[in-house]
Formats: sequence, C-alpha cells, structure tokens
Amino acid sequence: MAVDLTDPVGDDDARDDLIAYFNEDGERRYTGRRFDSFAGGGDLPGVQDVFTPEDLLAVQALSVVVPSETVFDLLGGPLGRELTALLARVPVDVELGTRDARKLVQGPVLEAWQLLKEQKRIGYVTAGKLIARKRPHLIPVYDEVIRCQFGGPQQVWIRLHDRLREDDGQLRGMLAALRTRAQISPRISLLRVLDVVLWMRHHAEHLDKDCPGFGTVSLDRLWPESEEE
Repeated sequence: MAVDLTDPVGDDDARDDLIAYFNEDGERRYTGRRFDSFAGGGDLPGVQDVFTPEDLLAVQALSVVVPSETVFDLLGGPLGRELTALLARVPVDVELGTRDARKLVQGPVLEAWQLLKEQKRIGYVTAGKLIARKRPHLIPVYDEVIRCQFGGPQQVWIRLHDRLREDDGQLRGMLAALRTRAQISPRISLLRVLDVVLWMRHHAEHLDKDCPGFGTVSLDRLWPESEEE
C-alpha cells in the first residue's frame, strides 16, 4: 500500500537521515554528500551553462561514471556546445513546483536530457544526474531506488512538479522546514532534500526485481479516508 509523499518527509527519521547523509565526520560518509557543494556547485555564475571537469567529478560521487568519449565531447566538443545552448534558455533560479517550471522541463531541459541519453552508455539515471548538477532546483536526482518507490511512473518531473504545487505548496514548505531542522546548507535544493530522504529510506533494502518497496510512495495526493467519504 502506498503512502502519501508527505509521510516520509514528515517521518521522525527524516531529519536524522539528512544529518547522517551530509555529515562530514560520521562513521559512514556518503560520497553523494559532495555532489551539490563540490567546487561551489554546478550552477555558479560563469559555469552554470557549461559542463566542467568539476561537474563530472561531482556526478561520479553519485556512483555513475560518464564514458571517456562523452567526457571529451561534453568538455570541448559539439555535445557540450549543444547543451550549453539549451541550458542558456533555463534560468538557474526557477524551482520545480513554481509557475515557470513546467514549460522549462517540457522544453529545453527535456531536450538536454534526451540529447545526453542518446550518448553511448548514458542511461536515464546518468543523464538526469548531469542535468541535476547544473539545475539542482529544477531537476531532481532520480535513480533506480527513487523510481522503485514511485512505482516507475512516466513523466516523473511533471508529476513531481504538480505534486509540489498542490495544497498551496505544502510539500515544499515541509521540505524547507526539514532542511532547516537538519541544519544543512540552504544551497541544498528542496529536491535534493526529498531525494536524500527517499534514498536513505529504501536503498539498503532495494532489490532490482520484485522489490517489496515498489510503488510504496505515491506521487499523487492521497487524501485521508475521512476526507474521501
């Protein structure tokens, strides 16, 4: 049975999981803690539209490796130039769940993701992580662990956008409050807070096939039974 997306965000463990994930001095240090902050972030002025070696190292912290030929093309070839032209059409300060986000994720962002996914040995996960590095407030980090919990939905960016807009942005407010309680940097996007909460919740038990966590978190608003009657 699926739970509403607000349930894991509001769970008592969510704050502790966030603290543990981003902790630089913990017993277990998660490499992904550096994805957002390494070299100041991928959306800094001057580099926000250009893939840099630092971006590729940051993505590697999330357990993906970009093939060498694609690296060369991203850093100094036509692929990099095409992506720069697309990213230049996407403001860095637009957040998923706000007014202008839908047209961007259905337009130049989707084009950039598709262009990356067409490259040899670049799947939806790596393509998405590359885009998330450059536009962390607009595109979530999305991998097999998160996809499993959502039940493998289509158009996940749009569905998450719609969910973040519902109830006057209740979910966005919860994520912001959780980020504050965990005392992590405000530069960490709300989407990244959500990703980490869900990933920490399920990664240890995730199975590739017949996973018991499949479809256990709903992207659609689940109303309490008393409100449905």
